[in-house]
Parts: sequence; C-alpha cells; structure tokens
Amino acid sequence: MSGFFAVRRERLLAIDPHAAGFKIGLEVVAHGGGALRVTEVPITFRDRIYGQSKIGMAQMLAYLRRLLVLAGGAVSAGGAARFAAVGLIGMLVDLLAFELFFGLNASLLTAHVGSFAVATVSNYLLNSRWAFAPASGAGKERSRGHYARFLTVCLLALAIRGGVLAGATNGFALPPQVAILFAIGAAAIVSYLGSAFFVFPSVNPRVPRDIHWRVAAIGVALYVVVLRLLFLGQADLLPEEAYYWNYAQHLDIGYLDHPPMVAWLIWLGTSVFGDTEFGVRIGAYVGWFATAFFSFQLARNLFGKSAAFVCLLLVAALPFYFATGLLMMPDAPLTAAWAGALYFLERAMRAESRRAWWGLGICIGLGMLSKYTIALLGPATLVFMMIDGRARAWFRRPEPYLAAAIALLIFSPVIYWNLQHDWASFAFQSSRRIAAPARFALPALIVGAVALLTPIGLSVALMVLGGRGTRRELVAPSSAGRRARFIAIYTLVPLSVFVVFSVSHTVKINWTGPLWLAVLPAMSAAIVAVVAKPSRFDMVVQRLWVPTVAVTLVLYGLGLNYLVFGLPELGYVANMPTAWQEFGREAGSISAAVKRTTGGEPLLIGMDTYKVTSQLAFYNGKGAADSVGRGILGQASLMYDQWFSAGAVRGRPAILFALERKQLENPGLQDQFTSLEAPIEKTLTKNGKPAGRFFYRVGYGFLAGERPPAPIDEQPTQDNVARLHDAKRTDPPLSSIIR
Repeated sequence: MSGFFAVRRERLLAIDPHAAGFKIGLEVVAHGGGALRVTEVPITFRDRIYGQSKIGMAQMLAYLRRLLVLAGGAVSAGGAARFAAVGLIGMLVDLLAFELFFGLNASLLTAHVGSFAVATVSNYLLNSRWAFAPASGAGKERSRGHYARFLTVCLLALAIRGGVLAGATNGFALPPQVAILFAIGAAAIVSYLGSAFFVFPSVNPRVPRDIHWRVAAIGVALYVVVLRLLFLGQADLLPEEAYYWNYAQHLDIGYLDHPPMVAWLIWLGTSVFGDTEFGVRIGAYVGWFATAFFSFQLARNLFGKSAAFVCLLLVAALPFYFATGLLMMPDAPLTAAWAGALYFLERAMRAESRRAWWGLGICIGLGMLSKYTIALLGPATLVFMMIDGRARAWFRRPEPYLAAAIALLIFSPVIYWNLQHDWASFAFQSSRRIAAPARFALPALIVGAVALLTPIGLSVALMVLGGRGTRRELVAPSSAGRRARFIAIYTLVPLSVFVVFSVSHTVKINWTGPLWLAVLPAMSAAIVAVVAKPSRFDMVVQRLWVPTVAVTLVLYGLGLNYLVFGLPELGYVANMPTAWQEFGREAGSISAAVKRTTGGEPLLIGMDTYKVTSQLAFYNGKGAADSVGRGILGQASLMYDQWFSAGAVRGRPAILFALERKQLENPGLQDQFTSLEAPIEKTLTKNGKPAGRFFYRVGYGFLAGERPPAPIDEQPTQDNVARLHDAKRTDPPLSSIIR
C-alpha cells in the first residue's frame, strides 16, 4: 500500500465517494474484487528524516474501520458504541434472569439457556431498531431471511457461550455465577460480529461478491477453530478414540487394524497435557491447520485467491473436515497428509517443480503411517502421467522414483512390524476385508458421501466433475485442461476403487472423506464465480450454500453442547455415548468392592470387540493395566488379543461389562470361572438425569481356558466341603454387598 500505483481511470472512479483515509489503493483493490490483478514492483522505502508523519492512531483506527466497511460490515464508531450500550443492557438482563432461574433451583443448563433466550429478545429489539438501524437500514426494511439470520447468530453465540461455561465450571472449577460472566462476554463478541456482517450487513452495493465470500470464510474458519478448542476437552471420548489411546499405552511401530501414527500423536499429546480428552485430541486439532493450509494453497494455485478462501470455508464447515479437526482418529493425520500430497502433486505436475517431489514423498510416507488408503494416490498419479503429455516426461526423470523411496523409507517401520507379525495388518486391511461376506453397499457409500459433504456439497462436487465444460477441458492441452484433468483424476481414480469395492463388500462412512479434497478447489470456484449467464441450477446452488453452512455450524454447536449438558430438563435421550465418564466411575466403584471382597485386583472385561474395554481403560481411574478385553475368554478383541494373554491373568477375579444383557448370558462363560454371579443392571446418571445403563457380572477364579473343576459329589464329605469352599468362597455374593 506504499509508494505509487497505476490503475485504469474507470477503476478509480468506481470507488466509494465516501471513502476515508489515505489508502486509496486499498479501495481500488477491494472494489475490483477477483476481476482485478495486482502486480507489485519493489521499491526502497527509507525512514523519514525530515518532518512528521501524518499516520497516527486516528489514521490506524480509520484504516481498520474502513477494512471492516469494505468487507461488507455495518461498522462505525457510533454503531459500536450503540451496540456496547445494548450489550450492557443485555448483560444486566441476562444476569438477572440467570440468578432468577438459579434461585428457582433450575439446573445450570436451564438457567444458562433460559437467561440467554430472555436477553436475546431484548438485544434484538434494541439492535434492529437502534444500534444497527442507521448503518444498515434494518430499522426500515427487513429482508425475508432477516429473522432466520438473527436466529442463526443467536444459536452460534449460544454454542460458544456453552463451551466457555463448561470450560469455566469443569476445567477451572469456577462458580456458575462467575463463569456466566465469561460466557456472556464470549457470546457478545459472536453476536456483534454476526450482527454486523450477517444479520444487519452493510447495504453498500460496491462491495464485490467475492469479498463477501472471503469475509465469510475468515469468519467461519475462526468460529470453527474456537468452537472446537472450547469443546476439545469437554466431551467424552468416543470408543474409537479410547481404543487408540490404548494404542498409545502399548506404544509400538505397528498395530493390527491401523498404522501407528494415531498412537504416536496421542502419546505426544498426553505426554504434554496428561491423559485427558484434550490431550488425546490435540493432535487432530493441530492437524486440521495443516489440512486447511495445503487446501488453501492448492485452490489458490488452481483458481485464485477468492476460490482459496472459499475452499478454506469448506474445509472448516463440511462435516468430514470438521470432524477430523475434533476427533482423534486415523483420518485426522491421513487427511492432513492427503492435502499436503495433493498440493505437492499439483506443483510437480502443473508447475513442473522438481523440489515438489520431496514434499510429496514425505506426505505419502506420513500418510501411509496414518492409514493405507493414501496409497490410492499412486495409481492416480500413474494415470495422470500417462494421459497428460507434459507429465509423461517425469517417467524419464529420477525425482518420482526418489519420492517413492522417501515414502517407503518413512513407512518402513510398519513393514518391519508386519514382517514380525505374519503380515497381520496388511492382511487385516486387504485379504480379510475381501474375504468378508458379500454385500451390495453402493447405496451406503452414496449416503456416506452425502453425510460427509452435505447434500448440496455432494451435488456441487458431482456438478463440477461431470459438467459439460469439464468434459471439454479434459482433452484440451491448455492450462485449464490440465487443471480439470488434475481434479478429475485425483478424485475419480480413488473414488472408483471404493465404488467397485462397495458393489460386493461393506464400506464405512468415512472412507471417501479425504479423496474429496481434490475437488474442493473446483467447488469453491463454482461457488464464488460470477457467471454472465448462470443456469438455474447454478443460481440455486449458490443460494443454498449460505443456509447449508449456517445449518451445519448450528448443528455442530448444538451437538457439542448436547454431549456436555444434555437437553434442558430432559437430559439425554441416547444410551451411553454421552456418559462414558460416569460409566468408568461406576466401574471403578464396582472394581473396588470386588477387591475388598476377594482381596485380589479384578480384571475388567468388555464383552464387545473393543469399545467397552477401551472406555473402561480410560475412565476407570486406574489406567489400562487391568482392562484386558474379551480376548482372554476366547472371543475376538482386536489388539487386546495381543496385549493380554489368558495365562498371565489366571486365577484372578473378573468383572464382565456389557451394554446388552445377552452378551453376559453366553452359557460358555460358566466354564471360564470357578464361580460366576448373575448379571446385574446398573443405571447411569449425568448432570442429575438418566443417561443410559449397562450390565455387569462378577466371576471368581478365572480358569484361563483350563477345564472346569470336576462335578462335586452330592455327599458333603470333608474333601468336598474343602473344594466347595475354594470354588464358591464363604463370602456373601458381591451383588448383595453392592446393593
């Protein structure tokens, strides 16, 4: 913004006549939008020697205010002051209502939501009729979607408020009356920005459409980053996350069902932040930034900066990518590595950068340490190099082969682990899946893609992949043709593998998530493009993106609040997924009672494949040492089959846990113990409301696969009495002690 600038006369005359400040170049760039290209010529800018600069604090504030106006916000010094006054009034109303609800013995959730609703009505009336009315004209005319936008911002603010309230009360142990102050302040920031840019936006027609999308992308990305951070350590781990935490407790260079990257990241996070939900998930949170960075750069290289900002919005808002930044699954590092690989592939194939191959090798290697599916980029690369004339030259150069060697070197620990374990992991992910019972799962694959991208997201993806312009470009030698070819091949080749597999095999909902990264830049360009004669479908799609993003953000916020708080006065409607911490606490109490009765440390055995055992290990308060899995009972239990052997725990008491009673009523269980009590049902409560139930059964004298004792004679001889004493014990049943 310093020095001289040259611009066409009509561009200069098109700027806002009310523009203020020195930065006229800024006005030209902003009003030019995506149609204006900027070329910079370096100058030497020396420090001032004589006189005094006109730039002071007033000019800096004017510049920042002008930035917000050019971004489409109804922002002014007077508007900010009026909003602050409305905010103070709303805060007073909020606090009074919160204390009233609390005084009436309402729950924290009811008081929090009820007081927010009361304050929201007050704020809306004052904002629409006074605070933002002069700048936006909202007091004179309301659009049809005005109230819907206001409700959306309210729900987004409520979600942030709930996260701050949960963190302040649970994480920092603040009293609710103090924590609510921080929650109100956080919600006020969301409300102000949402009101200025979304509910009561500026009616300045000079703001280009792509600038609106850039601002929306920045706002959505910031909101998502803050929302995830607030709830990262509040919601209970999913069973899969707890299972991978158990990976980290048995740190290795390979595992049966996945490569080790997820375990390494969890080990690193918990080493810094402890064995907490936050420590488990922080690796996924950080990994999302890598996904966002590489996706932004890829879209910028392909379609320009405006499309890059929209691509950032999609990575923040689409369900799959939101989840990969929150949940610590193998998909989190896989998606980051996949995004990096696509960026370096584009640089290698289209920009013909030799150095890009080194980055590609590293990303593929890290991706293979995360999940084997990134190997599908290999066949896609071969297809592109065979079809694209300029890319075929790489067959004769050493860089692609050195990149493959780098990836193989990084991946070599997993190869070594498989070599030492009869290729168990490779077989698990290949031959065992192929040998599974046949099932037509293509509809499930389609439904999964809808869930990962939203219905409108999948529609736009298919539109840009199958559009008439795309088909023409695929065979063109031009830059646009190579771009379309790159997007199509790196999306459709991996997708075709899953489609073929789904014709006769079961597929999982998350499998296709990373492959859509290749088409996100084209989707972004379609969303932000200003077409001279758009089709009816184009116009409908562009109109639907705003409500789609708004609805997804609201669902994320409300869903996370539900996991932590439940529903006001209703609690939880699902069984167990929200109450694993309470389940672990109850299991710990039962375990302590068994230990007092028997004098031995009991085994904790989940009677499903891995989920219950994993949650027992994380939440029972004693660690993973005694949560052994049902593998010691002769039933498949994934990695628990390798971590624990039946012989090593022979003779110990055990507690069998299940979410369904029938899992504890297997007649074969009687042969595993000298004595086995009847199943007992236990109800769980969270925040004072029922949250689920589980069943448990106590066994004494684990036999570790040995034959059970011989039947005891009916005559009570002295030997029989001794055997009876050993087998049944003289203590009262544990169930009577617990009851």
